[in-house]
Amino acid sequence: MGKMADFFIDTDTASTQLPQNNRPKMFMFGIPSYTNMGDQAVSLAARIFFEKEFSNYQYIEIMDYDNNAGIEAVKKIITKQDIVGYVGGGNMGSLYTDIEEDRRAVFSTFTSNLTISFPQSIHFEKTAYGEKEKQLSQEAYGKNHNLVLLARDAQSYRRMQKTFENKVVFIPDMVLYLKPTDFKFKRTGALFILRHDGEKILDESFIESLRMILKKRYSLDRTDTVLKMPTRITPITRARLFEEQLQKIARQELIISDRFHAMVFSVLTQTPCLLFGNSYGKGKHAYYDWLENISWIKYSDERDITRIGREIEAITSAQTHSYDLQPNFRPLRQIIVNYIAAVATLR
Repeated sequence: MGKMADFFIDTDTASTQLPQNNRPKMFMFGIPSYTNMGDQAVSLAARIFFEKEFSNYQYIEIMDYDNNAGIEAVKKIITKQDIVGYVGGGNMGSLYTDIEEDRRAVFSTFTSNLTISFPQSIHFEKTAYGEKEKQLSQEAYGKNHNLVLLARDAQSYRRMQKTFENKVVFIPDMVLYLKPTDFKFKRTGALFILRHDGEKILDESFIESLRMILKKRYSLDRTDTVLKMPTRITPITRARLFEEQLQKIARQELIISDRFHAMVFSVLTQTPCLLFGNSYGKGKHAYYDWLENISWIKYSDERDITRIGREIEAITSAQTHSYDLQPNFRPLRQIIVNYIAAVATLR
């Protein structure tokens, strides 16, 4: 007997057994246990999307630490009507190879079922290592003719099309499926939400000069979307922690960030946000693809403090307005609808 896996069939309890019934199932692999709230929000939004759009499906989440045990368990019960997914967020490519290895294992195993790689960015480094990893992924993905890759920005869309033979579809990050919330909080202060990882390109001296101009107007604080506590998150605790993140952002007058999901959380809470870039442009591209017409959000490559001051002035004085990105998820809905119809003709 291998190790018992944790399956989340609902979000109240973990089960060590997969359900044995006739309901069609959606098996979502790669559910993050680590504390990056952007990725946690992505996995939460994917469940919300599925439960709303395909409520007859039983949605089953398989944790990232259970990938191999999960594959073995699903292989025993999967039927033609079932769909396999790998959660979005994070990054397809050579930056986080442990996750990429899990993705390859899932995609190359379930080749007879619709398999969906949920909205991702992609970045294989232009090095010998990056090239080798890319070939391994091309080989694994190429085994699955039922695999659909979802790209969450136009740059990733073109890169995925160039890199893989699989069908590639362009839709927003899953978190943008969620409806905005107005917490009606009194807002005070500006919050820097900054990364501390290999994707960071903002240097501290620039951040310091920003602090100098902002502290004349705002009380300042600094954080990240990666939580220090708790050290592990499951679907049981995820929604509450996500709500806390949104509330924290909704209490601010201004967010300054280089994190893509800090911008998305600012969209959802109608909080003015100035976004700077990361090492390969995922936030920038997603901003111009989906969010450019949202008045309180701005992407900037600017390093001139005076001009940045003007950008901040523009977003903090902007009127909030309604927006709706849900229609942009129709292509994903259609892929699933088409598969369900195709399976029904086989019966």
